[in-house]
Amino acid sequence: MKNTYPFSPAGMRLPVIRRIGVDRPFAWLAAGWRDLKANLLPSLAYGLLFAIGGDLIILATLDRPHLVTVAVSGFFLIAPLLAAGLYELSRRTAQGERILFIDSLSCFRRNGESLALFGLLLALITVFWERFSAIAFALLGSNAGTDAGLFIGRLLASGEHTAFIATWFALGGLIALFVFAMSVISVPMLLDHDADVATATMSSLRAFAHNPLPLLLWATIIVTLTLIGFATLLFGLVVLMPILGHASWHAYRELVE
Repeated sequence: MKNTYPFSPAGMRLPVIRRIGVDRPFAWLAAGWRDLKANLLPSLAYGLLFAIGGDLIILATLDRPHLVTVAVSGFFLIAPLLAAGLYELSRRTAQGERILFIDSLSCFRRNGESLALFGLLLALITVFWERFSAIAFALLGSNAGTDAGLFIGRLLASGEHTAFIATWFALGGLIALFVFAMSVISVPMLLDHDADVATATMSSLRAFAHNPLPLLLWATIIVTLTLIGFATLLFGLVVLMPILGHASWHAYRELVE
């Protein structure tokens, strides 16, 4: 039977958060690799969907520089929700079950309202970032039809607008860090319990506050491996995304009692 974390008159009853060692993200990666091998075909199917979907989006936005950057940065914002099926594979593996790709999709029906609400929250943040980036790039002289690679290359090579570009990167980094903190265990918790979005989000923020160093290391690993995947025209993500998705489930299980 699933546990619940309802609202109480005194506020939210949140789960206990464990304090962990700084090196634990490497153990999560190892566990993610084991889960990938245990669920090879369904895991790689998710990775292939990530890669093909990402390639199509980038190809469709190459003539709009701000959309290319939003597509890349937005990937980091919505990936925790898109990886829900990988969490389900890891959850069922821990229970001694072996399921097919199609079976893992059933996770979206469990606590679906909360998952949809959390997805809406991520979508709103992504839309805000897209609009801000559109205005920023327009001020820098970008317009539709401009090749994204050439425009960004000229912008960086010129040395102009350094403060503006630094501000854009700083704001993007802060938004990404906030989204990471609020989502690091949110979606796995929503799948594992009948939790609501507020409870899952607050639990995730508490997990980050209790374990800033290991979770900053985990964020760095996620960004590094994802960028490696992008550097291979996203096809590196066929393997890397399943590992990270499975590992994120183990991060949740270790952080939450």
